[in-house]
Amino acid sequence: MTHGEWRLQRVLKILIYIVCIFLAILSLFPFVIMIVNGTRSTPEIQRGAISLIPSTNMLKNLRYLNSSRTFVPLTGFFNSLLISGFATAVAIYFSSLTAYALVAYNWKFRQPFFSFIIGIMMIPAQITTIGFFQFIYQLGLTNNYLPLILPSIAAPTVVFFMRQYLVSTLSIDIVDSARIDGAGEFFAFNRIMLPIMKPAIATQAIFIFVGSWNALFLPMVLLTEKNMYTMPIMVSLLMGDFYRQELGSIYLGLGLTVLPLFIVYFTLSRYIIAGVALGGVKE
Repeated sequence: MTHGEWRLQRVLKILIYIVCIFLAILSLFPFVIMIVNGTRSTPEIQRGAISLIPSTNMLKNLRYLNSSRTFVPLTGFFNSLLISGFATAVAIYFSSLTAYALVAYNWKFRQPFFSFIIGIMMIPAQITTIGFFQFIYQLGLTNNYLPLILPSIAAPTVVFFMRQYLVSTLSIDIVDSARIDGAGEFFAFNRIMLPIMKPAIATQAIFIFVGSWNALFLPMVLLTEKNMYTMPIMVSLLMGDFYRQELGSIYLGLGLTVLPLFIVYFTLSRYIIAGVALGGVKE
């Protein structure tokens, strides 16, 4: 490598770092604004000026949140965590199991079934909302968390992603070896396949958890009892009073709502990084 080529590679690396740092700042900027606005008063926010310097109204905004009858953080956190946690678990497990069946077994209608799953992905969820609500109402399952958890078992997008991941990483010889050693199908899946799929599971778990945690429309339709409200519902009710909107408290509530998402992301991101590193050295 000549000296000129070395300098060119160094300049390109510096430019890549600069672009990455800029994109990281750009991604974090809305969250910083949200946190700063949580410390400001309503008149300060309504002036429209963006500020990166925290104000002195955080305690006042927190007192307003505590005085609100609809915003109960501990209850909202528990309800949202219960729904999002179980929805993520069932979506990941059953979608991975379906993807495994599409890759590891050679059965007659495998390709038509996969095409059907892709077709289901094209249907917007909003189209089925009215029919789903009528079905749940007739079953008497309103004000129940099951309608918000059980539909996650059938997650076409997750099945598609898991299937594509297994196609590129799964060696059928591993499955055959486990069968020769006397392992059952579920044992082979639970003890061999799931560890192999950790990077894909971590990636999809982040998206599923975030989507379930931020869900507002369907929980608001199905849940009418205050003690069953999720965090997004509670924050949306803070915005319902047109004549008295404490914008600083709303931003503070949004900050509390987003906090668990950061925890989930930073907890699972190491599995994604480990999977990328493993794939980089795979022969």
